[in-house]
Formats: sequence, C-alpha cells, structure tokens
Amino acid sequence: MTIPAHLELSTQSKRRRSSLARLYLAHERTAIAGGTLLALLLVWEALGASGLVDPLFISSPTRVARAAWLLSHDRDFWTDLQVSATEFMLGYGAALAVAIPLGLAVGLSKRLQYLIGPFGDTLNAVPRVTLLPLIIIWCGIGIWSKVVVVFLGAVIPLLINTHSGVKASEARFIRVARSFSASRRKIFSSIILPGIVPFIFTGAKYGAGRALLGVVVGELYASTAGLGHLIADAGNTLQVDVVFVGALLFMAAGLIVVALLDALEHRFERWRPQPR
Repeated sequence: MTIPAHLELSTQSKRRRSSLARLYLAHERTAIAGGTLLALLLVWEALGASGLVDPLFISSPTRVARAAWLLSHDRDFWTDLQVSATEFMLGYGAALAVAIPLGLAVGLSKRLQYLIGPFGDTLNAVPRVTLLPLIIIWCGIGIWSKVVVVFLGAVIPLLINTHSGVKASEARFIRVARSFSASRRKIFSSIILPGIVPFIFTGAKYGAGRALLGVVVGELYASTAGLGHLIADAGNTLQVDVVFVGALLFMAAGLIVVALLDALEHRFERWRPQPR
C-alpha cells in the first residue's frame, strides 16, 4: 500500500517539530536565559546608538567590548586582575578553612557555642565595611588589608550556615543510631556530616558574594592595584566603558565560583544517602 505524499510530508513535519520540542525542553533553561540576555544586550545597544541617552553615561555593548579588547593588551590590567584574584583566593580560602571546622565544633559543643556565639553575632550585625579604616591602619594599603576584609566578609555566612546545619540534623536518626550503640564518630560521619552538606554549600555561595564585595570595597577605599582600583580610576576620569568592564569581570567571577560550587555540591550529593 502506497502512502500518499502529502501524508508522508505531514508525518515528517510532525517528527521534526517533536524533535525540536524535545531539544528545546532539554535545554529550556539555557534557551530562556540566553534569549533574555541577548534581548537585553540588543536593547542596550539600541539605546546607546539612539542618542536618547548620552553614551558618556550608559555606554553600549560594542563600546564595552572594545574597551575590554584594549585593556587585554595592557600589562597593568593583567596585574590588576592578578592582584584581585590573589586577594579573593587567599581571603576566601582562609574563610573556608576556618569557618567550616569551627562551625562544626560550635554546633557540637554548647560551651564552645557560648564562647564563640557572641563574637559571631557581633560581626554579623556590624557591617564589615565599618572596620575597613582600622584594617587599613593595621595592615596598610597593600594586599593583606584586602585579604582580611575578604576573610571577614566570607567567614560569618559560612560559620552561621555550618552551625545551623549541625543543629538541623535529624534528631530521630541520631536517637536510632544511639539505640544501636553507634559511636559519636560514627554518628558524626554517617548522619551529621552528610546532613550539613547543603548548608555548607549555601554558606559558601553566599560567602563568595560577600568575599567579592570585600575585594571591591577594599580596593575602592585604598589600594594601588586591583580591579577595584581600576574601576575607581576609570570612574574618576569618566571612562564608563572601563567601569562596565570591571563590573562585568566581578560578575563573571561570581558566576564562575557559584558554578564550581554547584558542580562540587552535585558530587557530594551522590555521596549522601538517598531516601528510599
């Protein structure tokens, strides 16, 4: 039996639409995010080219791209990038190394909580920016003052979230484990530690944003190098394109750090016991 040509074409068309629909659904998040970003860039470019707003104040994507290209050929730019990256990695790495073990210890010990709790609450309530003048006086305007600011910005969210994760551990699981004579080490490794993984990564993501803020604020306040210093100089000389380049670099750094933490969290999620 011969299938009519128009029915065959209709069937092939439906298959193509079905495959396209599956492809879209598989990459829906990327398609929507990419489309929104593209639309925003097109509107921004059109607004900059329309003359309705002075380009001195709003710039445009093409102007920003041109400024980034010119900066990439400037040796001082790479020095600024290296300085800011070093400040972030040292301060954020120190915050991770201190806050996670300390948060675990505070969550497991009431006496330690009584000792450390007031200091954590005080630092959480007081904006770390207000301490910047003192930090500059103590550490100077070099790299270490920014490292301290980054550390103080990231350590409190990490500490609070880790401590909260320990407190949120399922008491019924702990009671069952104790009824089977499980040791404290076994309870910690099999119940408490897997349960606090989401809390630790939530604190790490929030702390990364606070750490980047510390880099910017510290370099804007007093510095001789760094992306914050680059932004401050560009703002003082009305180089809006360069200001946007610096802001976009900090934005990209934040997105990259969060993406890396998401990937690492996904690996840890495989390690956590799954509910049945």
